[in-house]
Amino acid sequence: MARTKWHTLKDEDVLTLARHLPARFDVAAETTVSAGSAMRLAHQVRQDMWRALQSLRGFSPVVQATRQDGAMHIKAGGAVNGALPKAATEAKIAALLTSPDYIRRWERFATKKEAAHA
Repeated sequence: MARTKWHTLKDEDVLTLARHLPARFDVAAETTVSAGSAMRLAHQVRQDMWRALQSLRGFSPVVQATRQDGAMHIKAGGAVNGALPKAATEAKIAALLTSPDYIRRWERFATKKEAAHA
């Protein structure tokens, strides 16, 4: 099975992880979490968002992590090629991004590797 390639765009304090370019947000939700590795955080959010939305046909995930004021601002969502139940999809993404269990796991994962390299 061929591995899927992910595009990583870095610009100053912003990292964007996208399946397809140009990265597009037809649906999105946002949150702020403790700072850590933007790359590790973006991949974890992307994986969990994909699991939550894998039944949405034509969905192409995008996660943007922006370091600001000692925290990490996350915008997650993506492009949808096909029928889009926008409100329901954004509600699912928002529920994921505000879940204390997911946030704790993402923060642990994002800081674990950073601490080893510090």
